[in-house]
Amino acid sequence: MSAVFVWIETLHGKALNSSWEALGAGRMVADKLGVPLTALVFGENAGAVAAEAGTHGADKAVVCEDATLAVFRLEPYAALLSKLVSDHKPKAVLAIGTSRGRELLAASAADTDSGLLTEATSLEVQGDGSIKVVRPVYAGKILSEAVGSAAGTQFVALRARAFKPNAADAGKKAEVSSVPAVLAEGDIATKIDGFEEAVGTVNLTDAAIIVSGGRAMANNPKDAPGGAADAAVWKAQDGFQNTLKPLAEVLGAALGASRAAVDAGYIPYAHQVGQTGKTVSPDLYIAAGISGAIQHQAGMRTSKVIVAINKDPEAPIFKMARYGIVGDLYKVVPALTAELKKRLGK
Repeated sequence: MSAVFVWIETLHGKALNSSWEALGAGRMVADKLGVPLTALVFGENAGAVAAEAGTHGADKAVVCEDATLAVFRLEPYAALLSKLVSDHKPKAVLAIGTSRGRELLAASAADTDSGLLTEATSLEVQGDGSIKVVRPVYAGKILSEAVGSAAGTQFVALRARAFKPNAADAGKKAEVSSVPAVLAEGDIATKIDGFEEAVGTVNLTDAAIIVSGGRAMANNPKDAPGGAADAAVWKAQDGFQNTLKPLAEVLGAALGASRAAVDAGYIPYAHQVGQTGKTVSPDLYIAAGISGAIQHQAGMRTSKVIVAINKDPEAPIFKMARYGIVGDLYKVVPALTAELKKRLGK
């Protein structure tokens, strides 16, 4: 059986929304190659997720609900994926490039002696069946083209929010088949006792709109409750909560930050965007008080529309912004928030 495989990543028995983006990319590749699109769903509630994959464009689905796959562990997941690839020789295996997706595809590509392309922001199927991808390199400063080999299975990890999911059609169904696990519990070295979930963690990766603040959030400190020594930190925290957060709420956006703001203690690390933080590709990225160092650009360069607000007209962020506002963010952002409330009727 020749096909295009797409791994559907799940958490607590539900598919990650970004996995439907991978299925959308897979649909395009499968149509170009003239082969079926097969969703791979492992773990808890796999059957229900496979049925949902059918509504998102999958022709077939392969599921395994074995207890060894209840939570993600590389050994059993990679062993099963590698066996499916060896048995069925798919043209390509796609997945969103989350930390789990990259790890799984890398392990299976190595197991099956196949090539792996990562961070793909666009795909093109060549005449010989090879897949050409465009991917950012050197912290996003340039775009590189890479081509897989049509002679074997091509593994491709996709950048989240770079591809559109197929429109859901409740009338479509996938042909579902079940397979057994490859490894028994006793053969798996990694054991998971449990999880401790972070409370209030922001999901920047999937956000369509992000409002971010930087070091400039510490400008013009007011009278801080803790005295002059804490004035800058207090003002920055007040700025994120009372200046940027209202704008984010009006837009239904996630709240981001530069490394400088995180290092200074203004906002938790979960909000950091950049080379050492989250890599994001929202439809709209608003950078308030962020100068735009290359490390920050590496994390948000692929945003579709960038709006920069900074009082320094020479700030590097303006070179990559589609729209720029030179001014004091403490005056610009509240005015922008008020106008958006008026226009959006909030």
